[in-house]
Amino acid sequence: MLRKLTVDEMDVAGKRVFVRVDFNVPMDAQRNITDDRRIAAALPTIEYLAGKGAKVILASHLGRPKGKYDPSATMDPIAERLSQMLGKPVRKLDDCIGPTVAEAVDEMAPGDVVLLENVRFHKEEEANDPEFAKSLAASADLYVNDAFGTAHRAHASTEGIARHIPGVAGFLIKKELEIMGKALSDPARPFMAVLGGAKVVDKLGVIDNLLDKVDCLIIGGGMAYTFLAAKGYEIGTSIVDAGRLKYARDAIAKAKDKGVRLELPVDIVAAERFDADSPHKIVDAQAIPADWMGLDIGPKTVKRFSELIRSAGTVVWNGPMGVFEMPAFSNGTKGVAEAMASAGAVTIVGGGDSAAACEEYGLAEKMTHVSTGGGASLEFLEGKELPGVAALRDKSDAEGSE
Repeated sequence: MLRKLTVDEMDVAGKRVFVRVDFNVPMDAQRNITDDRRIAAALPTIEYLAGKGAKVILASHLGRPKGKYDPSATMDPIAERLSQMLGKPVRKLDDCIGPTVAEAVDEMAPGDVVLLENVRFHKEEEANDPEFAKSLAASADLYVNDAFGTAHRAHASTEGIARHIPGVAGFLIKKELEIMGKALSDPARPFMAVLGGAKVVDKLGVIDNLLDKVDCLIIGGGMAYTFLAAKGYEIGTSIVDAGRLKYARDAIAKAKDKGVRLELPVDIVAAERFDADSPHKIVDAQAIPADWMGLDIGPKTVKRFSELIRSAGTVVWNGPMGVFEMPAFSNGTKGVAEAMASAGAVTIVGGGDSAAACEEYGLAEKMTHVSTGGGASLEFLEGKELPGVAALRDKSDAEGSE
C-alpha cells in the first residue's frame, strides 16, 4: 500500500504553504470558543512549518454559511485564540482568495502565520469549483492537508487545490492514517469493533468491511434493536429499521460463517417514553415490554462487553451505547468508555458522539487515539478512499517533488 508524503519530508524553508485545517469549533452565543481541541490538534503542523521558516497560510471552514458571507461565521475568534495558543500574532485576512490575499502573503516573513477567512463564504468551495481551487492555490507553493474531519469531502480546499500545487499530509492526518490504517491492515489481536449509534443504515458499509477483519463485533446503541428484532425478539417501541431486518439476519449469518463473534445486548434499560425523566427499568433483551422502548444497554451487557474489550489486542469504537445525553441512559456508553480506558489494547475512538462521550467522562487521554473526524473515520472504517487523502502525493512521487 502506497504511503502519502508528509510535511516533514518536504523542503519548506521560505515556501508559501497553504494548510487546510479543521477549525470548525463550537462557540457560545457570544462567539466565545467553548472547545479548542481542534485548534490544538493542528498546532504541531503549524509550529513545525513556522519553525522551519515557511510562510504559513491557514484555511478552514466554520459553521454552515451556505456559500455567502455570514458575520456569525467569521474566523476572527479563531485567529485570536490561535494567537494565544501559538504565542505569536496570527493575522486574519478578510477573504480567502484575490489580490488582498496575494498582497498579504507577499508581505509575510518566514515563520509568519496568517488565517484566511471562512472558505465556505464562497459557494464554489463545496462545489469543488476548479477556478476557485486554482485561486486558492495561487498564493502558495505547497499544499498541506491536516483536516482529517473534512477529508471525506471533495471540496476545493480539501481536494481541488492539490490539482494545482503539490499536496502532502500534515502530522494530524499522518497520525490518523497510521493508527487507523494499522488497525485495519495489521491489528494486534483479538481485534474487536464496538458499534453503536441510532441507525443501522449509517453503519452498513462499516459492518460489511469489519466482518472481514475483526475477531469480534459488538453491537449496541439504537442499531442493536434492529438486530434483536431480526432474531425474533420483542423490542417494544424501540427504534428499528424495518427495511434492514434482512440485512441484520444476513450479517449475523455472515459473522457465524466467518467465525466472527457477534455480540448483542443481553439486557436493556427500557423506558416508557423518550424522555430524561421517564420511568425506566432493566429487562432482558428479548423481553422489552410492548409499549416500552430500549434507551441503553443494561448492566449485564455492560459487564459482558467490558470483559471482551479488556481481552482485546485492538478495539475500535464508533457510536454510543444509549442516549448518553440523558443521565439515566448513559451508563452503557460510560461503561464501554471506561473499559477501553483500562484495557491494555490499542484503543481507537472513531470521532463524533463517541469522542464527545470520552471527553465528557475525562477519558480521552487514556485512549490510544481519538479521531478528529466523525464522518471521515466512519468512511475510513468502511474501507472507502477519502478524497482529501487520495489527492495527496504518494511516497513514490518523492523524487523531484522537493
